[in-house]
Amino acid sequence: MKVLVINCGSSSLKYQLFDMEQEVVMAKGLIERIGLEGAQLNHQPKGKEKHVQAADISDHKKAIELVIEVLLSSEHGVLHDIEEIEAVGHRVAHGGAIFSASILVDSQVKEEIRKLIELAPLHNPPNLLGIEAAEKLLPDAPQVAVFDTAFHQTIPAKAYMYSLPYELFEKYGIRKYGFHGTSHLYVGQRAAEMLGKDFSELKIITCHLGNGASVTAIGNGQSQETSMGFTPLEGLTMGTRCGDLDPAIVPFIMEKEKMGTEEINQMLNKKSGVLGLSGISSDFRDIEDSAAQGNDRAKLALDVFVQDVKKYIGAYIATLNGLDALVFTAGLGENSKEIRAAICQDMDCLGIKIDSDKNHVRGQEADVSTEDSSVKVLVVPTNEELVIARDTKKLIRLTPNE
Repeated sequence: MKVLVINCGSSSLKYQLFDMEQEVVMAKGLIERIGLEGAQLNHQPKGKEKHVQAADISDHKKAIELVIEVLLSSEHGVLHDIEEIEAVGHRVAHGGAIFSASILVDSQVKEEIRKLIELAPLHNPPNLLGIEAAEKLLPDAPQVAVFDTAFHQTIPAKAYMYSLPYELFEKYGIRKYGFHGTSHLYVGQRAAEMLGKDFSELKIITCHLGNGASVTAIGNGQSQETSMGFTPLEGLTMGTRCGDLDPAIVPFIMEKEKMGTEEINQMLNKKSGVLGLSGISSDFRDIEDSAAQGNDRAKLALDVFVQDVKKYIGAYIATLNGLDALVFTAGLGENSKEIRAAICQDMDCLGIKIDSDKNHVRGQEADVSTEDSSVKVLVVPTNEELVIARDTKKLIRLTPNE
C-alpha cells in the first residue's frame, strides 16, 4: 500500500509518500509560499537527485497538483500511475474533544473540523483545504484525518479542566487539549522499543523541543498530562510564544500599552518567548551562538527556557509517581547537546544523569544516560508522518471495501 501524507500550513505544504509494506519513504518534499510570489517546490525522491522548482502556486489545490505531477515525473518521480496512491493521510491540528483517534474523512468529519476552526484559526483552515483539494484530485483514494490533539484525549478531567466558572466549559469547550500528540506518541512508543519494554508498562516523559515546544507525561501507554493547553500558547517558553503567564498581566499590558485584543494576541504568540527575551531571534541556534559570545539577554532566554522544561519534568514525575525514561525530540531536543545537558543538570536527585560523552549526538537515536542513571535519557528523532501513514493504512484496511 502506498500512502501520501500531507501536512498543510497556511502558505506551505509538506508531504511524504510511503510504501507501507516496508514503511519506506519513496519521496518527500516541501512547497513554500503558496499564494505568494516566489513559490517553490523542494522535492527529494528516494535514490535520485533533489529537485527544486519555482512555480506559480495560487492555492493548496495547485500545490497538490504539483506534488502529484512531480511524483509521476519520468525524471523526478517514483510512481507510474496516480492510481498507485491508495490513500491520503492528513495532519489536522485540532480535533477538540470530538476526535480521540484518527478517522476516515466524510462530510460530517469535515464539518466538525470546520467547527473547530475557532479553536485553531491558524491551523485547521489550511488542514481542511488540503483535505478538500486531495479529495478532488484523488477521488478514488480514501482520506484520513490524524489529529495533533487526539493522543491527549486520555488526560483526566482533573488535569484538563481550568478553574473557571464551569458553564464556560459547557458553553465554549474551554479546557486543556494539548498538541504535538502525534510526535509524543511516536517517540514514546519508539523509546519503549529501544528499551525492549512494553509501552503500556513504562512511565515516560517526552520533551518535544523546537520553536514550538511541549512536555508530556505518558503512563499506561496514554497521555496523562501535557504542557500545552486550550491553545499552543500555554506551557513552555517557546520561539515566539510566551508560555505560562499570570493572566492579570494581559489586561495590565493592554491598558498600559493601549492594545486591542488582536494586538495583545499577536504579542503573546508572535513577539514573545525567546525572541522577546533575547531581542535577537526566535531561532534557538542564533540565541545559543549569541549566548556563547557573552550576550546576557541571550543567556537569560536560554535559562528561562531550560527552567521551564525542568519545572515540567519535576511536576510530571510527581504525576506519574516515578519515571523510567526521559525522551528528547524535535529540532532542539534532537540536535542541541547543550540544551539537553542544561535540562538534565542537577536532576540526579530524581534519578536523571546524563553522560557528557554519549550526549555528543545530533539527529539520531541514542541513549545518553550514565550507567548508574535510574532513568534512561534518550534522544529519539520524531517521525509524525510515519504515525499518520500507519494510522491511514490501519483505517483503510479496516474498511469494508478492503
